[in-house]
Amino acid sequence: MTVLKAAALAFALALGATAAQADAPPLKIGVLTDESGPFVDSGGPGSVVAAEMAAQDFGGEVLGRKIEIVHADTLNKPDVAAGVARRWFDVDGVAAVTDLPVTPVAFAVQALAKEKNRTALITAGATTDITYKYCSIGSSHWADDSYAMATSIAKAETAAGAKTWFFLTVDTAFGAALQQTTTDVVEKAGGKILGSIKYPINAPDFSSALLQAQASGADRIALASVGADLDNQIKQGAEFGIGRDGKQAMVGFLVYIQSVNAVGLQTAQGLNLTSGFYWDQSDEARAFSRRFFAARHMMPSRNHASIYAAITHYLKAVQTAGTDDTAAVGKAMRAAPVAYFGHPAYMRGDGRVMYDLTLYRVKTPAESKAPWDYYAKVRDIPAAEAFRPQNTQVCGP
Repeated sequence: MTVLKAAALAFALALGATAAQADAPPLKIGVLTDESGPFVDSGGPGSVVAAEMAAQDFGGEVLGRKIEIVHADTLNKPDVAAGVARRWFDVDGVAAVTDLPVTPVAFAVQALAKEKNRTALITAGATTDITYKYCSIGSSHWADDSYAMATSIAKAETAAGAKTWFFLTVDTAFGAALQQTTTDVVEKAGGKILGSIKYPINAPDFSSALLQAQASGADRIALASVGADLDNQIKQGAEFGIGRDGKQAMVGFLVYIQSVNAVGLQTAQGLNLTSGFYWDQSDEARAFSRRFFAARHMMPSRNHASIYAAITHYLKAVQTAGTDDTAAVGKAMRAAPVAYFGHPAYMRGDGRVMYDLTLYRVKTPAESKAPWDYYAKVRDIPAAEAFRPQNTQVCGP
């Protein structure tokens, strides 16, 4: 073969490869989030930004396919979320979906993804049953789940002497799971539940419930709540002086940093919470958070951080597997270590992502040295202690 022929052949092969890459369909990842409701700050546009950051940091393509991020509003309704996901899977060719706030939405889309052989990266829905009952090779759970949040707070508070508890609980499966798990830990430690009040999402007022909780004399008023409801409970509790007498205190389970920012340190100070992510926890977390802040003018929530980590891990698995086939990718995700902002992490066989949690106390205004400097570390909680053991009867070894 002459030099000219060899050069022509190489040029033709290069043109063919370029054309094949141009013809390859994009790898679409859908962000199903709350874009207009009580979780718009902890999810919403920030979730889309986190997903796009992950795609960009991966180089914008995988296996010669452009990575495309699409998004939609769930309206926090499972039928709406399932309808969007079905169209994405059946018509638009979406390979994976992430975020999925509130338990009914997460359950609905998780089941549909399993039926359609697609990947579900659940970062907002927090019930433990996502992996304990409904695990599948295409599903993974990245949120601090209800079991981890409840046991971590309950063990820490009972060890500190909190023996009596009163609950304000959102009337969902998530709220019920939080209350039951916390109750089990408190009673095992010799404590007592003095009462509980259930309420619907977006309740207009909590004055009566908080006054009843205060009058009970309980050491801890447990806010098994999320989003705007939690914000209002913290604000109204502060107005009634809860937590200011050195006796009673409010504890939160699923507390996003946006809630603390919304109510202010003067109001939220002293609140205890757990989280697997805080923007100031490590160099890796700070670097990600500064970039996120530049785009959104707020620090990322644990949900935003989990979306970034989940999509990054998913894309690495697609690269390793050489395909976006759900089973192949799921196996690759479970075989590789997870990059989780400087903390060791891995994915269990049931899809539960394992990482240490940290117990934090919300700082006083005097302790805070800069905007968004809100949390003081109390102690780390090892992953094996925080998360529920795998249900091997349902999810295998």
